[in-house]
Amino acid sequence: MARRGAARRGAGRRAGHTRAGARASALAVAAVLAAATVGGCATNTEPDRPEAGGTGSAAGPTGSARPPAPDPKSGLPAALTGQKLVWKECAPPTKAQGNEAQRPGREWQCATAEVPLDYAAPKGETLGIALVRARATGGDDKRIGSLLFNFGGPGGSGVASLPQMGDLFAALRERYDLVGFDPRGVAESSEVVCRDDKETDVSLALDSTPDTPAEERAYFADAKAFGEGCAKRSGKILPHVGTDDAARDLDVLRQVLGDRRLHYFGFSYGTELGGVYAHLFPGKVGRLVMDAVVDPSADGVAGARNQALGFQRALDNYSRSSGASAEAGTDRVRRLLDRLDRKPLPASGGRELTQSLALTGIIAPLYSKESWPALTRALKAAEDGDGTLLLLLADSYNDRDSQGHYSTAHHSQRAISCADTAARPTAEQVRATHLADFRKVSPVFGPFLAWDLAGWCASWPVRGAHTDTDVSAPGSAPVLVVGGTGDPATPFEGSQRMAEELGKGVGVHVTFRGEGHGAYPTGNACVVRTVNAYLLDGRIPAAGTVCS
Repeated sequence: MARRGAARRGAGRRAGHTRAGARASALAVAAVLAAATVGGCATNTEPDRPEAGGTGSAAGPTGSARPPAPDPKSGLPAALTGQKLVWKECAPPTKAQGNEAQRPGREWQCATAEVPLDYAAPKGETLGIALVRARATGGDDKRIGSLLFNFGGPGGSGVASLPQMGDLFAALRERYDLVGFDPRGVAESSEVVCRDDKETDVSLALDSTPDTPAEERAYFADAKAFGEGCAKRSGKILPHVGTDDAARDLDVLRQVLGDRRLHYFGFSYGTELGGVYAHLFPGKVGRLVMDAVVDPSADGVAGARNQALGFQRALDNYSRSSGASAEAGTDRVRRLLDRLDRKPLPASGGRELTQSLALTGIIAPLYSKESWPALTRALKAAEDGDGTLLLLLADSYNDRDSQGHYSTAHHSQRAISCADTAARPTAEQVRATHLADFRKVSPVFGPFLAWDLAGWCASWPVRGAHTDTDVSAPGSAPVLVVGGTGDPATPFEGSQRMAEELGKGVGVHVTFRGEGHGAYPTGNACVVRTVNAYLLDGRIPAAGTVCS
């Protein structure tokens, strides 16, 4: 991405200490919550019709094609751009999901592609990018190519997620090989590791809105220890996990998968990755979709403020849906969090629900309207003195399995974010400039996100690359940008700005009037039909199309 700020990563800042969004799509969040037996229901697939529509032609072949020759202008050795992938049966993706990982079904194959560790030294050391794919079902005469997916984070594992979500994209598989990957520094692709499970338990329970000198010292000591742990365990890769490098990896993957242009479906942070790819390689863009869109114009402070607004908006909508006013819903949550700040609640297994973990547990079901009943049950239980359900929701969000093991997604998320952003706000700046403003935007989430500005990359061992994100892509094929009006983690306004900054004739904006982080995963028939028509047939909707 050429240039970026810290706080507006696609899935948002990890809850409990950070960016609200280890899960990149509403579908993934809902599935985890259902597995935790605390809620979930069927998505709405009532047929909708766009309020505006149009047809056009997107870039991309209409059938199978001969693999492209290695690009001599890329500056990369032919041994990388012309490498042959060896596909084989997949092993369980244990680095992504601990002891509860599932082996992909027989239709999925796995491989590893080699890319330069440092693109400034392309003939030097390499690292492996883990891939998973399911071959197109419609035959070679209908096959368009490969469709790569990124579900956000940053730090989310495509190797783990895509096979679990494959049914959602069954129609696309008729003409595409569906391909998931772990970006550099993530899970099976040279994962960043910073601390162990016990240290993570302690960290996530810390007060993330410190209001005493002792709490503030503990907060920043933990941030420093996290960075030191990353440097000790993953120091070699830390300078090379930024989004610019990940976008260059995408172009290597495009070539070794045999495609003349990149076909790509990005969610959340994956939209930022897609925007950076379009900026760096506009002539190589094929059919590219962005859903749950990161605002490329927001710096770190603006991005965090946007998220405070987005999550407060979602909480207000949830409160109204349950028969309360937005103000009453906010007061209810604030009373609970203030109570937990004074004294944690007991939960099952001898654990405790702290204020920070409760906030994480509240954030998680706001990602998907189908998960709101889970929030209702969890809030009621906590008010009655049992923190178990909110803690389960927090665990699902933090990727903590039933044995107490964590994935390394939050390690990778922080490493990628801090590699991308040059901003390093101080505690003094937060107190003097941002805290009151963020609290006004959201009494519930504002203080948490304001303090996170200072804590997220505090004492980070690697200098950040950029201050903002350039996604301008003159000469690119049209890019489909889908924004949801009720998206909590990547508010709707960001999708409008992404379409604008991609450039005239490139960004094609589609509005989804609905709740949740991600429009396509809701199953909304209008959104699915519009996106599928673009990806499968090259039909470009009119800019301003609305799905309700």
